[in-house]
Amino acid sequence: MQKTSLTALARTELSAAREAASGRSAKTVYGGHQHLLRQTVIALLAGETLAEHENPGEATVQVLHGRIAVDAGEESWSGWTGDLIILPDALHSLTAVEDSTVLLTVVKHR
Repeated sequence: MQKTSLTALARTELSAAREAASGRSAKTVYGGHQHLLRQTVIALLAGETLAEHENPGEATVQVLHGRIAVDAGEESWSGWTGDLIILPDALHSLTAVEDSTVLLTVVKHR
């Protein structure tokens, strides 16, 4: 068994994002290439975007801190601290409306 404080990790990644030229930082909490399930804490400074990309499988984003927007074509969803967004099986992007951290959970299809 392993325990991770998402609150502490979110704080650490947001601090790293503030130091990074890209304005973002990420750390995989669980999983990797050898697993179907992957969970990653991603920190983005206000205005930073994860550019439009395909969904590699089933995926959710839980907002740990801040406010985000997810856009997929004509649709858009806002997420605040504590919200869970089920990502569409379509091209989509994620933008930090304010400094934010999210937990991205992905189950890749084989």
